[in-house]
Amino acid sequence: MLTKRRMLMCTPLALAVFGAVQAGAKERVIKIEARKFRYAPNVIELKKGEAVVLELTALDFPHGFSLPDFKIRADLVIGKPVRVKLKPEEAGQFGFLCDNFCGSGHEEMAGTLIVKA
Repeated sequence: MLTKRRMLMCTPLALAVFGAVQAGAKERVIKIEARKFRYAPNVIELKKGEAVVLELTALDFPHGFSLPDFKIRADLVIGKPVRVKLKPEEAGQFGFLCDNFCGSGHEEMAGTLIVKA
């Protein structure tokens, strides 16, 4: 009886601790630099269902970032990191690009997000 009582008393505590550990799990941060006329890195690999934060920083010009398949768009101000959360639920290859004209060569400023199952 005493053991059963202890178990009943400890169960809510264990669940609370487990919940705190789950809630404390941090998303992976992927730093991406934008400069004329490229992103670095320009290929990003993720696992399906993996929550990440893309931290984008423009180094030389006010660039744009567009990941159309995920309806993500951001303006990048020089030297100011912009954080975008992403949790892909579908495997495949998805293109991203600069959507703020940054000069001759702008059309080449693109990359690929690869989501593995």
